[in-house]
Amino acid sequence: MLVRKLRLEKGWSQETLAELSGLSTRTVQRIERNGNASLETLNALASVLDVDVATLAEEHKMYQSRDVSQDERDALEYVRDIKGFYNHLAIYVLCIAAMAAIWLLTGAGYPWFLWPMLGWGVGVASHGLAVFEIFSLFGADWERRQVEKRLRRLNGPD
Repeated sequence: MLVRKLRLEKGWSQETLAELSGLSTRTVQRIERNGNASLETLNALASVLDVDVATLAEEHKMYQSRDVSQDERDALEYVRDIKGFYNHLAIYVLCIAAMAAIWLLTGAGYPWFLWPMLGWGVGVASHGLAVFEIFSLFGADWERRQVEKRLRRLNGPD
């Protein structure tokens, strides 16, 4: 689900998200498992995760729908990831073009805009590599291992 994905992208635990949003950890866990959520709860999460509440509500409703298969859910999430990458790329291109224009209009001295272009470009490239599954440092296999590790830690030694 989108809440879980955004939380993981920020590197937050469920406890951190709960604390920042003013919700209980159990509520965050329930929502990540596609449980019921009020509009007020989704609004609190949306403000902390910097996402539009309408998008979050639509995503939550779609995941709760019983007529959508897991394959369709995965496909929808993949399409949203691709859309996010293209938005990121478009913003990058526009901002770098604006910086280059400012550089040209202010005397074309040292090409300072190359530094943000390089740094941000690495971020855009890594985003693209992850979305198109060319290379993902923290892919599904890593996530599965971390969940298993956490469950072993919670359950204690046998």
